[in-house]
Amino acid sequence: MRLGSRPPVVGIAAETLDFAREAARDAHPNEYLGVLQATPSADLDGFRDRDGVVVTDILVIPATKSGPTSATMRRHLVPNDNRTVGSIHSHPSGVLRPSDEDRQTFGAGVVHVILGAPYGPDDWRAFDSEGERRSLPVLDVDLPDPESFFDFTQEDIDEELE
Repeated sequence: MRLGSRPPVVGIAAETLDFAREAARDAHPNEYLGVLQATPSADLDGFRDRDGVVVTDILVIPATKSGPTSATMRRHLVPNDNRTVGSIHSHPSGVLRPSDEDRQTFGAGVVHVILGAPYGPDDWRAFDSEGERRSLPVLDVDLPDPESFFDFTQEDIDEELE
């Protein structure tokens, strides 16, 4: 891999895509918008032998505004780190191709997902930074339980602070 390049995005976790489809349904008739974050394949059981990253998380940026035909986020609040790999948003119209406005925002990231109403298993497409359709396999990945994030004690905190 050359200096400054990103590892390839090898897929999206099925659970992550399901979460996004549900969020898009909940936001309908307004657009849903989030930031895609990835985990190195080497950190995921069953994918340790693959080179690259898997989309495992979606961040919803505070103060994101959404309406029936567009959604905007405060770009300065998007993490500028190696985990951020692209964007995901819905088209309540069901159209599964990027608009000119979408293409203008695709430069930041390597994969961008559009979800279309009615947000079923086949109602989505992935695109590259140029707005061209790309492959993004849906992978059966064991993600950590979100509740485990809060599974700590005061003793754990004290130990971390030492």
